[in-house]
Amino acid sequence: MSENTATHEATTTGSWVTAGRAARELGLKPSEFDLAVDLGRIRAAPGGPESGRRVDRAELERIRTRPGHPESLRESVRTVGTTEGALLMGVTKDRFTRLARLGLLAPTRFHLNRHRAVVWLYLAEELREFTADERNTELLRGRTPDTLRGQFDTGLDLRARNWRTRRLAILLRRATDPWSRAGAFASLLEPLRVHEVVKDPYERSHLGRSCPERPSHGAPGSPGAVLTEALVTAQDPDEIAWLQAELVGLLAEARAHRPAPRPASAPHRPTPVGRVPRTPTRPRGAFRSLLARWRGGNRGPAVRGAAARGEAVRGPAVRGAVARPSAARRSTRSTRSTRSGWTAR
Repeated sequence: MSENTATHEATTTGSWVTAGRAARELGLKPSEFDLAVDLGRIRAAPGGPESGRRVDRAELERIRTRPGHPESLRESVRTVGTTEGALLMGVTKDRFTRLARLGLLAPTRFHLNRHRAVVWLYLAEELREFTADERNTELLRGRTPDTLRGQFDTGLDLRARNWRTRRLAILLRRATDPWSRAGAFASLLEPLRVHEVVKDPYERSHLGRSCPERPSHGAPGSPGAVLTEALVTAQDPDEIAWLQAELVGLLAEARAHRPAPRPASAPHRPTPVGRVPRTPTRPRGAFRSLLARWRGGNRGPAVRGAAARGEAVRGPAVRGAVARPSAARRSTRSTRSTRSGWTAR
């Protein structure tokens, strides 16, 4: 089994320890431990509703015997903000922000500061990999290609979208059956969008129980909570269409695996899920390749030589969004209207 698998079934007879105990024994803060599990650096098993994640003693020993432990593990999950990230890459804050908004740097975490500004955090390891790649020299040191500059001037900002795609990869890695995989996709959609493709109320109810908990900030209905909800929910039309189409297919698998429970008195009539237009604009391949990278171990978002030449970006940025500035501009306007008073850093 790959070392990048975030969860696994017990394969040893060793004892298990709680996440908190494992973090202390590995010399990690709780937030660092959670990120290490999400990124596949530590193999953990899901516990019960009250126990949380568990780690096998054998896994702790495996990590502790690695060269450079614990510094190497801690460094592999170190996150930096815009200011520190720009210093690490040797660029200005403005250039760093431009690269992130264009989707060339993908955030791994975010939080809101006391001014309700979104603070994006990036893996230092990925930034170093990006900087060391000679194909990115022009993007870091030269003039921004006209194509990318034009996309940036339209207001394109793919940071939230890239964060959602990375989160989806994490949720799919945690999933244990077709229903939980379907729940991972549904968790990124507004309830109304889920209702459009899941017509059966019993299936919707069961799917809702399979959805992972969404990140939140502040009390429900507060400005911080509303902003966070907007960030963790798909906004772009092609992103929504792709998630809905994948949800349709996964529901068919889940239904075949185990039908949703329903009262004995309820008639069991196969209810087709709603139709989702399959248009050529749905960037299926781009999403799949990105998910494969973040699920399989190639954690650093790579930028092809095309980006340096000013062509459409093929990296962590979703190809459909980058290639259509007009669509991104419409999405940005609609998003901003629901997020008045916030800025991103």
